[in-house]
Amino acid sequence: MNKTIGILAHVDAGKTTFSEQLLYYTQSIKQRGRVDHQSAFLDHHEIERQRGITVFAEQAIFQYDDSTYYLIDTPGHVDFSAEMERSIAVLDAAIVIVSAVEGIEAHTETVWQLLRKLSIPTFFFINKIDRTGAAADQVLEQLKREFSQNIMLLDATTGQMELTMEQIEAIAERDEALLDYYIEHGFEEQRWISALQQMVASSTIFPCFTGSALQNIGVEQFLYAFHRLTTTSYDQHQPLSGRVYKIRYDQAGTRITFIKLLSGTLSVRDELAYGNEHAGLQQKVTQIRRYNGAQYEAVQTAAAGELIAVTGLTEARIGDGLGMLRESFAYEMTPALRSSVVLPHDFNPKEALPYFRMLEAEDPSLNVVWEELHGQIQLHVMGKIQLEVLEQVVRDRFALKASFAAPEILYKETIAAPVIGYGHFEPLRHYAEVHLKLEPAPRGAGVSFASQCHVDELAAASQRLIGQHVLEREHRALLTGSPLTDVHVTLLRGREHNKHTHGGDFREATLRALRQALEKAENVLLEPYYAFKIVVQSEQMGRVISDIQRAHGELEPLKTEGEKAIITGRAPVATFLDYASELASFTQGKGRLQLSFGGYAPCHNAAEVIERIGYNKDADPEYTSASIFCAKGAGYSVKWDEAEQLMHIMN
Repeated sequence: MNKTIGILAHVDAGKTTFSEQLLYYTQSIKQRGRVDHQSAFLDHHEIERQRGITVFAEQAIFQYDDSTYYLIDTPGHVDFSAEMERSIAVLDAAIVIVSAVEGIEAHTETVWQLLRKLSIPTFFFINKIDRTGAAADQVLEQLKREFSQNIMLLDATTGQMELTMEQIEAIAERDEALLDYYIEHGFEEQRWISALQQMVASSTIFPCFTGSALQNIGVEQFLYAFHRLTTTSYDQHQPLSGRVYKIRYDQAGTRITFIKLLSGTLSVRDELAYGNEHAGLQQKVTQIRRYNGAQYEAVQTAAAGELIAVTGLTEARIGDGLGMLRESFAYEMTPALRSSVVLPHDFNPKEALPYFRMLEAEDPSLNVVWEELHGQIQLHVMGKIQLEVLEQVVRDRFALKASFAAPEILYKETIAAPVIGYGHFEPLRHYAEVHLKLEPAPRGAGVSFASQCHVDELAAASQRLIGQHVLEREHRALLTGSPLTDVHVTLLRGREHNKHTHGGDFREATLRALRQALEKAENVLLEPYYAFKIVVQSEQMGRVISDIQRAHGELEPLKTEGEKAIITGRAPVATFLDYASELASFTQGKGRLQLSFGGYAPCHNAAEVIERIGYNKDADPEYTSASIFCAKGAGYSVKWDEAEQLMHIMN
């Protein structure tokens, strides 16, 4: 039986040490490594060993009883949440490590919410019970109170599960057939274990254990219980399907695509189709690798349930479905900051762009953009630690001494009401005209496209081309040059010329129509928000509420639990970015702040931001709202507010 398991936690809770113990106990590694000794098997990158934190999600393989386990050790620092999320999407079960000293921390909540969204069977291991200040009982109560009352503390010895009478009855009460059996016949261990197994799979119960990974207390017992309570049922006789969850480039520059096989089998030289956006594209698998830490074994075939890596898929992207599964996975972790790459004066920025495209393939959340106006490479980031790591990655992998500008807020723009834009492109021997309707879309919808144009007026292929130009890239809006978002674009009408229309003509007409519509629209500047959860002592609640109001935040109804106040809501990233350090200061490190991306909303200080950025919409070399018409064999430009009446097709 193949099982993919993930080890997840807030940074420093001990998940890498826990992973080392599992690998050592199952004889997958010969000696236990330690993070503080820079010898951890899974933290094999020099960056990780220097910093003492997990940056990259790495995998290992071990055998236990009749099963092969694929273990993924994930980052615990908030700046690398996107890497963690990509791993969660392929898990059969998750193990959340919680410190018996610190209890639930900010990233623990993020992990829990993602696991619940995807309904991943989840186990808890309360770690560090040997540490001074450890209070496993209190942490268990906190987990039940803040996460779920269905978290159940279990005990196991190697060779058997030990259920208390209270647990036997609690399990029976969740299953009517089991309860009837209990009333008639009493307790029968295997029947209860089977029921518990099903409850774990359906996320009805979340087993919890205690121990110390560093001292190897409770780890063997945990593995025994975990093995008995988890099952998978992958079918290698079905047609092949899978999911891409990671991409890496090796030292030779070979693109390696990591896949979770969900059904069927895959062999070297098989043709593999993938991704809705690559409809009809098939590429040959040239090698299959089975990775264990930094090392791999080349194999000829792989079957459902395995984690493998392949070469040959040059166009696959993280989240793509493979084979029979074509739907791409949508990830939630969204950066709210942007930074520019700072290169040596004698280095051409365009020469560095391929390096950052490689990094973007490995981490799509970077969203690398070539900014033509200033000749800069820009990317999206989660925080300052991520930039520090990227700086070292670029230096080590590409021998390029690059740095990054201080992170800035990633603003976006939208419109407040429907508007129609017109674009015409007709220099000599070229011709295209496009009419687009722009309408506001719900927050978070991005840019979408549809056509209402009849094929008798414009060929279907040309309509698809216009849609491609609308969706192929982010478009700068007028207020700050920030990306346009939350807009539905409809092609109303279009015209081409049998002889003079070329492919690039529709791109020109489409971009001019978009821009002309924005010139007429009521444009709205949006800023990113954090959704926050703050837990402090009740007497500190007033200070926190005052801080939130000062930060232009929004409060949800307040909650109290004993002496604790739980404050939730959302606030602009711009005003709340550094609040974690402020909270830690006045609560002496006892306050807890959990932040997640809370979407975009109208900017609280739009006029100030627009003035500070100083974007000149009329001087953008990539965009113009003017149209080009032709007269007497020569093209001439017409400003946006005069072009509409000259369009060749009008209602």
